[in-house]
Amino acid sequence: MLRQVTRGALAGAAGVTALNAATYADMALRGRPASRTPEESVERVSDKAGVDLPGGPVERENRVSGVGALSGIGAGVAVGAAYGLVRSWGLRPGRVPATLLLTLAAMVAGNGPLTALRVSDPRQWAPTDWATDVLPHMAYGLVTAATYDS
Repeated sequence: MLRQVTRGALAGAAGVTALNAATYADMALRGRPASRTPEESVERVSDKAGVDLPGGPVERENRVSGVGALSGIGAGVAVGAAYGLVRSWGLRPGRVPATLLLTLAAMVAGNGPLTALRVSDPRQWAPTDWATDVLPHMAYGLVTAATYDS
């Protein structure tokens, strides 16, 4: 079991790289700015927990940005590890079902906290917002599934 979970975590890390590459490619192609939702989530959690990140304004902003990025990486690795755990139980989905399962799980892991913290409301997203979110997560799902199986 530990081997499959580790394998899943490593596959999830590869998937995060694909997700980030797809996101940055979209930013480069469309000239759009980076999303501020990871930073906003860190701010909300920090406020709710009563924890202030140390440093002056610049250092604090950099820490918030770093923690926001690390939370996304952690979510992707955790989804991959969970996939490895499920695989250790004997589930053997084909590539397409695995890709869809991992895509959905990554979207829930990434967007669930944003929704719970009221940083974002997917019900209000435009079609382009959905495409901007779904396509990188599909890259995550595909690469995570393929890496796990390789």
